[in-house]
Amino acid sequence: MQIAMVGLGRMGANIVRRLMRDGHTCVVYDRDAAPGRALAAEGATAVGDLAALVGALTRPRTVWIMLPAGEATETAITEIASMLSPGDTIIDGGNTNWKDDIRRARALSSRQIDYVDVGTSGGVWGLERGYCLMIGGAKGVVDRLDPIFRSLAPGIGGIERTRNRDGRDPRPEQGYLHAGGNGAGHFVKMIHNGIEYGMMQAMAEGFDILKNANSPKLPADQRLDLDVADIAEVWRRGSVITSWLLDLTAEALAADEALSEFSGHVDDSGEGRWTVEAAIAEAVPAEVLTSALYTRFRSRQDHTYAEKVLSAMRKGFGGHVEPKGKVKS
Repeated sequence: MQIAMVGLGRMGANIVRRLMRDGHTCVVYDRDAAPGRALAAEGATAVGDLAALVGALTRPRTVWIMLPAGEATETAITEIASMLSPGDTIIDGGNTNWKDDIRRARALSSRQIDYVDVGTSGGVWGLERGYCLMIGGAKGVVDRLDPIFRSLAPGIGGIERTRNRDGRDPRPEQGYLHAGGNGAGHFVKMIHNGIEYGMMQAMAEGFDILKNANSPKLPADQRLDLDVADIAEVWRRGSVITSWLLDLTAEALAADEALSEFSGHVDDSGEGRWTVEAAIAEAVPAEVLTSALYTRFRSRQDHTYAEKVLSAMRKGFGGHVEPKGKVKS
């Protein structure tokens, strides 16, 4: 298929590369011309503005927006939509608030332009591992774009198949899901990120306790000198908490057990906040997820070893770098 990509950052550029590897034709644009030039050398068509991007596509046109949630995405969608025709499609693959998806879809439908929201998980590793996709939109549109989503998804790979799935939609075990109507994709991704916060926090706190097992605050005969890098490694091998997050933690600790590269200043993308807001609206208790979010707020004032572990995990899966000037000796 032919598709345009607006936004060639950490994920956008690699999404294009994965699509081209599978035979899709890509037109690309970014305000910074450098990543477009790099992709052009690999086979994409790079353009200098949004008008040229739309002009390079054949109908029905599909434009994927991969920009930071908020004003940047809103502005791009408004400008691109003004140049599209009935039957064309806009995909938002960023971390947009699901309520914005519903509003946009309603506005675009009056002009017969389709809108699809895609929660995209995979971070900087998506090019090789594939992207887990949570998709919201009308069934006919999602079905038409299936070749795009199938190329981006990781596939079954080496993961053991789940029992009792006979007769169910085969797409989820390939790594992509049509979650429902507009907003459903980003809602599911939002909850995914909220859970991610809780899992990361639990792991970080556990390693903090291990690291401090030889604290002078403890009686001398109760102090333990533990190798946290080796503990992380052994837990990767058959334990109940084996996970990609643990893999990333083990790699960071093997490189530097003190995690001296990190201060422990932990940002949040916004989806953790929206998850807590959804829990409040639904009157669903979410103590772990809420506590994990508040810990990220506190980390910007007072850092612990646990927050260094969190920062290491965020850099590992998403390439997130702490703000400059935050690292302490």
